[in-house]
Amino acid sequence: MKSLLFLVLISVCWAEPRPDNSSLEHERIIHVQENGPRLLVVAEQAKIFSQRGGNVTLPCKFYHEHTSTAGSGTHKIRVKWTKLTSDYLKEVDVFVAMGHHRKSYGNYQGRVSLRESSENDASLIITNIKLEDYGRYKCEVIEGLEDDTAVVALNLQGVVFPYSPRLGRYNLNFHEAQRACLDQDSVIASFDQLYNAWRSGLDWCNAGWLSDGSVQYPITKPREPCGGKNTVPGVRNYGFWDKDKSRYDVFCFTSNFNGRFYYLIHPTKLTYDEAVQACLKDGAQIAKVGQMFAAWKLLGYDRCDAGWLADGSVRYPISRPRKRCSPNEAAVRFVGFPDKKHKLYGVYCFRAYN
Repeated sequence: MKSLLFLVLISVCWAEPRPDNSSLEHERIIHVQENGPRLLVVAEQAKIFSQRGGNVTLPCKFYHEHTSTAGSGTHKIRVKWTKLTSDYLKEVDVFVAMGHHRKSYGNYQGRVSLRESSENDASLIITNIKLEDYGRYKCEVIEGLEDDTAVVALNLQGVVFPYSPRLGRYNLNFHEAQRACLDQDSVIASFDQLYNAWRSGLDWCNAGWLSDGSVQYPITKPREPCGGKNTVPGVRNYGFWDKDKSRYDVFCFTSNFNGRFYYLIHPTKLTYDEAVQACLKDGAQIAKVGQMFAAWKLLGYDRCDAGWLADGSVRYPISRPRKRCSPNEAAVRFVGFPDKKHKLYGVYCFRAYN
């Protein structure tokens, strides 16, 4: 029965008008091509690595499956790049091109273009990489009724650090957490960034917001206050919480910076206000927490002097553990949030390059 049905379908799909029936004007030739040209979009690399302030090319090329040409020439090619949000609920427009028309969107304006090294090259060039550029991008190519997509991940070299404000532990809703990271020259970290930081040894018992709205924390040394001594190391997940009402700490992500981070040599210790003015007098600004973490992690900055930072905290970065200076581990040591008017410390400054 199946063989008979197959033969019937063939006879229908390849029907030709016979010479002795040429008077039947309604008869037409019908050819069904199951293996005709099909548009394929390919990303030669699934992950691209870059750093803040740099330039990067996200690869994307398109082909027809049964031809070596870029397009059929029948329709104009439309290329659209979007960024996938961390929760995958929507896409953010980045760049669209069709013929001679080009349009970029949002904070990508003036920073994105197509490479177009060949007629089938839809690769996206992004200049002056920003922290928020981190993430997954979708390249979509449309020609007539055909379209296909490819996804490329843009990863940034950087460091994840936990942050809580002067008010203390668990005082930030999601929106406040985002602002807190921005204030410290960073952005709220993604799960992938926290996971990579955990693999590199980050251990922190306080739960913090991530960019997808989840609350998690990384444990490399299981212990009683952090899930119990008998649990396995990992990134512990509290799940998704109300972004307006729930309050936790936050994990921030920062990368390299275009400037100089340094400890200001000063004849005396300073109050917070004096520290701010001392940096300004030196042609700089008081440094932010993210700038200290970036200098420590990415540049190996090491100093055993506690100093004021912009948020009113006092910290110092140790890359070479030694007696009296974080003897057990390399870390950014946190002294606390001292009284700004009466406590005296040094200060860390940051001078941006023009």
